[in-house]
Amino acid sequence: MANRTDPLAKSIRGTNPQNLIEKIVRSKIYQNTYWKEQCFGLTAETLVDKAMELDHIGGTFGGNRKPTPFLCLVLKMLQIQPEKDIVVEFIKNEDYKYVRVLGAFYLRLTGIDMDVYRYLEPLYNDYRKVRQKLTGGNFALTHVDEIIDELLTKDYSCDIAMPRIKKRWTLESAGALDLRKSALEDDFEEEEEKEENEQLDDGLEDGAPEKDYYRGRSPTRERDRDRDRDRRRDSHRHRDRDYDRDYDRDYDRERGRGRERDRDRDRDRDRDRDRERDRDRDRDRDRDRDRDRDRDRYRVRDERDYGRERDHEREGRERDRRDRDRGRRRSQSRSRSRSRDRKDRDGGEHRKRHARGSTSPKRRGHEDGREEPKKKKEKKEKKDDGTDHPDPEIAEANRLRASLGLKPLKL
Repeated sequence: MANRTDPLAKSIRGTNPQNLIEKIVRSKIYQNTYWKEQCFGLTAETLVDKAMELDHIGGTFGGNRKPTPFLCLVLKMLQIQPEKDIVVEFIKNEDYKYVRVLGAFYLRLTGIDMDVYRYLEPLYNDYRKVRQKLTGGNFALTHVDEIIDELLTKDYSCDIAMPRIKKRWTLESAGALDLRKSALEDDFEEEEEKEENEQLDDGLEDGAPEKDYYRGRSPTRERDRDRDRDRRRDSHRHRDRDYDRDYDRDYDRERGRGRERDRDRDRDRDRDRDRERDRDRDRDRDRDRDRDRDRDRYRVRDERDYGRERDHEREGRERDRRDRDRGRRRSQSRSRSRSRDRKDRDGGEHRKRHARGSTSPKRRGHEDGREEPKKKKEKKEKKDDGTDHPDPEIAEANRLRASLGLKPLKL
């Protein structure tokens, strides 16, 4: 929110006022400590105090291109957009030279062509010294008039591209501006009057008749003298216009050279950037290749370890299955022997009970004759006598019939 333009601010040259500064420089200003601490919450009134504390001007400096406080205050003025009267008071301030330069710089960025020439050209008479921070971080000594000349004639100032303005002679021919009046023109007129007076005095000292003296002071001579003075003044003005035209031609030539120089610098910068990008791409490709090689090596190793672990697990499962089968067979054989013992024990007890309850002499004599009958015959006798019938009544009836020597019931 602190970096947004004032909602009431008007667009300048069809865009947001902050866009007059390049995005890279603007982002570096937003990240600067001076912007965050000193420029936060400034208004048009409190901005004057910060401008009075300036002790140098400049754009960006150092390896990481840090912005100067002067550049931060310029961006703050573009953000809050102070009124034109306040900017004009900045320019007319003669006590603080850095306040004057700040106002002139802001007016050059946002003002119209006539206002730029009208308010900045009088500052050519300000010859005070100003400290300027260069791109290397060191300071250089310059003057206010040199800074004004740079604002009016150069394309770049303090790492900011200046908006294009019309030539002065174009505005003069269109009638938008008056002819430029030199600050020494009054001195030239005074010198001319002194020379004329000296010539008149020399003529009187040479003994010229008084009649000739008065003839020299005639209205016709005065009119001719005024005409000559006007002609000389016009010649001076035409000379100044020719000088401006030559100066503009030299400026256009220098600007073309500067553009070619900037174009060559941009081309070299782009070439270096492309070379650095290719180098980074090759480095990333090598890194990816090494990473893929390591990944393949680790994958083969992991697959080998996984196969070995899988074989171990398979062997362990087979061993467990064999152990379970062996234990199952063992338990089955044990349970089978236990059930056989139980059957033998149940069969012995049954025979004992049957022997005690039997009254048949044949049966008794048969049991006395054989103490331990075979199991097959017992099973056959069980099946024949019907005593093991599931119905207990039928089994009891068959038992009684067996004791009486009768055949068992067949149901």
